[in-house]
Order: sequence, then C-alpha cells, then structure tokens
Amino acid sequence: MPELYAKEMCLQPAIEEVDNVQTCGTLSFSLRYDKDVEGLVVKILEAHDLPIKDFMGSSDPYVKVQLLPDRKRKFQTKVHRKNLNPVFNETFIFSVAFEELGDRYLQFSVYDFDRFSRHDIIGQVVFRGLLDQSDLEKEIEFTMNIISTPQEKKELGELMLSLCYLPTAGRLTVTVIKARNLKAMDITGSSDPYVKVSLICQGRRIKKRKTSVKKANLNPVYNEALVFDVPAENVDDVSLLIKVLDYDRVGSNELLGCTGIGAQITGLGREHWLQMLDSPRRPVAQWHPLKDSPPPPLQLASASSPPISFNCLNTR
Repeated sequence: MPELYAKEMCLQPAIEEVDNVQTCGTLSFSLRYDKDVEGLVVKILEAHDLPIKDFMGSSDPYVKVQLLPDRKRKFQTKVHRKNLNPVFNETFIFSVAFEELGDRYLQFSVYDFDRFSRHDIIGQVVFRGLLDQSDLEKEIEFTMNIISTPQEKKELGELMLSLCYLPTAGRLTVTVIKARNLKAMDITGSSDPYVKVSLICQGRRIKKRKTSVKKANLNPVYNEALVFDVPAENVDDVSLLIKVLDYDRVGSNELLGCTGIGAQITGLGREHWLQMLDSPRRPVAQWHPLKDSPPPPLQLASASSPPISFNCLNTR
C-alpha cells in the first residue's frame, strides 16, 4: 500500500532539522504529476492542531502555496473561520515540465486572516525532492509538520504624503511621494507595494484611490496625486485612511502598514491635517510612520458596507 507508506514516512519537519525548531500543527496534502496537462497537481487537504491567534480563542486559517523559485506561481485556499482543524480539499495545478521538477520545491504558508490588520503568518511547510517520489503519476498523500515562523516586532517603515486643499473648488489632493524601509513580504526579501487612500466619514468609506504598484521595492518612489472632492462644509467631518499593501497577483493583497490623517485623529495625523487647513492652496508634506492597524476612528463600520456620498450625510 504505497499511499499509506507515504503518509507514515512524511510526518517530518518541513525544513532541515535545527535546534529549537518549533512546530504548530500539521498540514496534509497530496501530489500528482499529470502528463496530459504537463502540470503538478497539488491538493491541500487539511490542517490539524493549529495555534490560537485570535482573542476569541480560535484562528481564521488559509494556505498559500508556491512552486519556487518561480515566485509568480502562487495559489491560495479559502479562509476557514474560527477553525483550528480546517478541511480545505482544494486543488491547484502548476504548469511545469516534468524534467524541471528537480529544480523546483513547494512552499506552503499557513496564515491567520485578519480583517482589520496584517494577516499573521502561522508557519510554513517546505517540500523538496519532487523527483525523489517513485511514482508521481499516482496521487500520493503527505502529512508534514508546520514550522513556526517567529513573530518579530519590527518597524514597518514610513510613508511621505503631501496634502493640498483648495476650499473654493472643494478639492483635496493627496500626493503619495515615497516610502522607505517597508517590510519584506516575499521569499526574495522584497515586496510589491502600492498605496490605497480612502476618504472616510462617520466610519464609512466615501471614495478610494490607489497608486501604481512598484515591483520588488522596499523604498518605492511614487509622486502620484490622488484627488478627492471634499466640499468646504464637510472638511471637518472627513479623515483619510492610508494603507500600504503588497500586491499579490493570485491571492489577497497583504497589508504592510497603515496610517490615518484627519481632524479626529490624534498625534501626527491631526497635526498634518491642521497644517493643510492653515495653508490653503499650498502642498504640505510630512513623513508618517506605518502601524499594524488603523486608529479607532478609522475602523470601518463593516467590510461589506457600500461606499456613501456626501449627499447622504445630512450635513451643510
């Protein structure tokens, strides 16, 4: 029974044995090479005994899988809410010639989904030696330990923004100038960052704009102007939620950091806003340190709430 033999033999650490390695559950998956489509068929089956990452005593796990070293090839499972033993049963196909499998390896990254801040990585599984399997044309199941990823508190970098407000035209221009020292999210030690700016009023998003994506750059320069219509009578009611995200062509984009600007924000975000109002028609630039999550005034009412317009605010 070769399938049973594979299960037993592959309950092992996903990386080379090192001192003080910590595991955080197991991941089961199956592999098969389909010569008809010239692809490696990867089925993510289930995970067991995942750690608790949420205050509610559970986690919201999902898995990303890559066929490395080609970092463009990436797939992602669905998120399983409040589940420490999720059953995924999702199949993905990597287009690759059979003779090239010797130069490839699989990386499974298990994440905990968070709606308001950066998704926490729980751990990883790395599977090497694809060509070492005796009969990869038949589906073989594997169960491997998930290796914990240390959660280090690091600075998330800074973002330079320029604000300019024209009261007569009711126009707010947010110029995203540049960022520095962003967090590396890719295995290559880089990220593909872009900036999304949302205009917020009463916990609801009115409009959003975003910059272009800067590939493989932790110190990107944008110099891109994002324009919002803000009538003078509403200027004290709005705030800006600014997020720096790592672009992912296949899966969900990951949060690198965020900040907030507006009259309701404390600290630097409020100071920058007031400087803008004190200097109409003149751009005012300021560096903003990035944080894990937005300040409480910028927590959106609901992820599914539709955008609203000023006409709905009953303000004059």
